[in-house]
Amino acid sequence: MLQSRALVIALILLLSTTLPEVQSKSVFERDRRDWLVVPDAIAAYIYEAVNKVSPKVGQFLVDAAQTPVVVGTRNFLIRETTKLSILAEQMMEKIKNLWYTKVLGY
Repeated sequence: MLQSRALVIALILLLSTTLPEVQSKSVFERDRRDWLVVPDAIAAYIYEAVNKVSPKVGQFLVDAAQTPVVVGTRNFLIRETTKLSILAEQMMEKIKNLWYTKVLGY
């Protein structure tokens, strides 16, 4: 009887602290720069899929990704999206501050 109660308590504690729940963040706490890695992740996934089928085409994709035009465009997009991300963070902080001071009265 005591062992089954201990087992039930252990299961409840285990299920109450599951991995996704522990690592989840709210929208306000999430790092807004996380989404900047999405294009690189998609490109790596495409490269892996193509490279498995044809290593020659995979090598062509690597060579094409390292051309000055692609590298320059990628750097420009990263620079501009970083600026936009910082502006979005500042705007969210201002909105949060207004919410707490004007609406909630803190």
